[in-house]
Amino acid sequence: MWFKNLYFFAFTRPFELSEEDLEKHLSEHLFTPLGSTEMSHFGWINALGKHGDTSVHSANGNFLICARKEEKMLPASVIKDMIEEKVNLLEQEQGRGATKKEKEQFKEDITFELLPRAFSRITDTHAYISPVNNIIVINSSSRGKAEDLLALLRKVIGTLPVTSFDPDICVDETMTDWLNKRSLGDKFTLGMEAEFNALGDDGAIVRVKNQDLIGEEIQSHLDADKYVVKVALEWDESLSFILCDDLAIKRVKFFDVIHEQNDDIDSDDVIAKLDADFALMSGELNRFIIDLLAEFSMKTTDPLEKD
Repeated sequence: MWFKNLYFFAFTRPFELSEEDLEKHLSEHLFTPLGSTEMSHFGWINALGKHGDTSVHSANGNFLICARKEEKMLPASVIKDMIEEKVNLLEQEQGRGATKKEKEQFKEDITFELLPRAFSRITDTHAYISPVNNIIVINSSSRGKAEDLLALLRKVIGTLPVTSFDPDICVDETMTDWLNKRSLGDKFTLGMEAEFNALGDDGAIVRVKNQDLIGEEIQSHLDADKYVVKVALEWDESLSFILCDDLAIKRVKFFDVIHEQNDDIDSDDVIAKLDADFALMSGELNRFIIDLLAEFSMKTTDPLEKD
């Protein structure tokens, strides 16, 4: 339930679907297990997994959803070897090389033959929509998987006007200023990990860990025109994270003081605990995202289209 990696996007038009309407849309494209000769399936599952019975779970106006993807795993090297065997056999039997079309047919036949015996990989991706804050937050370390969820949501709703946040000053420039000019806001403190890139496609890459980011060694990298592309931060004595130069958030860790707020909930009441954890987490993340964007002179409502 506790999100660990974040990609967040803004709506360019207000999200106005109710919980009931969103549930209706998602129920039209629920996940179903793969058949023996199918390659992949992507659909919605219960937001609370086996403990829930709806595709949308709501708390404090935030809508939790979850997409599941099942894919058959077929090693490319195995398929390549089998194609080569068929090509060699063709050359021996007919004294000629295989055409491009024949190779494509070999690949299709081999894939169909192997699918019933292939292992499946299942990936669940949670997200929540905060209409009041005009954002959707996706728990994923991969931008591609985050965009896959957005595409699936767009497919079932019919439209999903979202966009990435785009500060006027590049994120890496601002992060570099935090170390150079100590210009980081009061709610944020520097951690002890960062990554620096030098200018140019072949520029040096420097990664530091467990090191004071305002020390002389770090300053020497900045003086050598290296810029910050990742930096460890803490926010409001509530969580730590790694900020990337595309505003992706990695390795989110909520501090014990946050988790302890729900310690009084009976652990045997799984639904109540999941509900409370989601309400607490989404509330904290909403505040965190608002404060983070403020460091880049942005608000969550900035991308809304003006009438």
